[in-house]
Amino acid sequence: MRPADILRLALSILRERRLRAALTIIGIAIGPAAMVTIMGTVEGYSNVIVNKLSTLGQNTIVVLPGSDYTLTDHDVERLRMIRGVEDVAPFYMKPAVFRRRDGSLLEVTLYATDIDMVFKLIGTLRFLEGGVPPSRAYTSGIVGYKLAFSDEGEKLLRVGQAVTVRVPVVVNGRVVNKVRSIRVYGILEEYGSAFTVNPDTTIFLPLEAGRFLLGMSRYSGVLVYVEDPAVVDRVVDEIKDRYHDLVRVIAFQQVARAVSSVIRALDFLLFALSVSAFAVAVTGIMATMFTSVMERTREIGVLKAVGFSSRSVLVLILAETLVMSMIGGAVGVGLGVAGAYALSSRSFRIAGRHEIVIMATPAITPQLIAEAMGLAIFVGVIGGLIPAYMASRVPPVVALRYE
Repeated sequence: MRPADILRLALSILRERRLRAALTIIGIAIGPAAMVTIMGTVEGYSNVIVNKLSTLGQNTIVVLPGSDYTLTDHDVERLRMIRGVEDVAPFYMKPAVFRRRDGSLLEVTLYATDIDMVFKLIGTLRFLEGGVPPSRAYTSGIVGYKLAFSDEGEKLLRVGQAVTVRVPVVVNGRVVNKVRSIRVYGILEEYGSAFTVNPDTTIFLPLEAGRFLLGMSRYSGVLVYVEDPAVVDRVVDEIKDRYHDLVRVIAFQQVARAVSSVIRALDFLLFALSVSAFAVAVTGIMATMFTSVMERTREIGVLKAVGFSSRSVLVLILAETLVMSMIGGAVGVGLGVAGAYALSSRSFRIAGRHEIVIMATPAITPQLIAEAMGLAIFVGVIGGLIPAYMASRVPPVVALRYE
C-alpha cells in the first residue's frame, strides 16, 4: 500500500475510536506540555539572571569587611598594589527613607563612592538628565528613576531641585533619624534590579559625602576593578590569602559562572522529570494499542486474507500511534507555551535589603519545541511497536476464528 493509503486508513480507524484516541492523545500531551512549560520558564528566568550578572562588570570585585574587621585607607592602598588591579574605590552605604511629592514613602539607599567607578561596575547605567557631580559637591547626588518618577510615570523631580531623606545616624550611642538635604545633580534612566544595589532606588553621592553628610567613619566596602577579566580569579585568591576570614570577597564573574553551573544542573534535572512524564505516556500508548489490537484481531485476519502482508499490518498499527503522537505532541507544545507565558507573567522576587524583581520572557526556542515533538513521536513509536509486532505475527486462520 502507498503511504497515503496507510495514513488515510489509520485516520479512519482513529475516528471510529474517538474517545480512546482522545484519551491517549491527552496522555501523550502531558510530557511535552510539562517539558516546554518548565524548561521554557526556567531558561527564561535563567537568561535574565545571568545577563544581569554579566552587566555588573566582569572586571569587578567587591570586598566587604567581616563583623570584626574595619576597612581603612591602608587596606584600600594594599588592594590597589595587587598585581592586575587597575583601580579601587571605597564606598559608604546607608539605608534611608524618602518621601516623594505624591506622599508615598520609598526605602532608598545612599551610596557614597567614586561615581565613575559605579558606571564601570554597572556598565549599562544611563543618564536621563544631568550628569556626575564634582567630587567635592558633598550635598549633590544622582537619583534613581523611582525617586524622580511616581509609580504612574509622573515626573516628581528635576535637576537642581533639593530632596530630603531621613537617615539613621548614631548619636551618643543612640540611633536617631536625621534629615539630610541633597541637591539633584543627575537623574538616571530606569534600570531594574541589580545584585549589589538597585540603581532605581539609590542616591549616588561623592565619596566624602559618606563622612560629611552621612556621618559614617567606617567604609562599607571597597570596589576593586581589575585590568582584565582573565585575572579575576587570581586577584580574588590573593585577596583571600592576605585577609583570610577578615573580609568577604564577591566577584561577579565567579557568581555568574556558579549560577550558570547551577542552571545547567537544574536543566538536566528538569529534563529528567519531563522524560518521566513521557515514560508514563509509553505505558498508556502500549495499553491502548494492545486493547485495540485485541479488539481488531478478526479485522487484522480479514486484511491478511485479502492480501495485506505482515509488514503492512505492522506499518498500519505504527501509523496509528504515530498520528496520535504527532497530535499529542503538537497539543502538548501548545499547552506548554501557554503555561510558560502564564507562569512568566508573575514576577520572580529575590528578597533582601535590595529586593530584586525579575521579569522574564519564556525561552521557547525551536530546539526546545523540536525536542518535545521528537520525544513525543519517539514515545509513540516505542509504545506502539510491541502491539504492532504482535498484530503482524497473528496467522490469518487464527485471526479469522477469533471471537
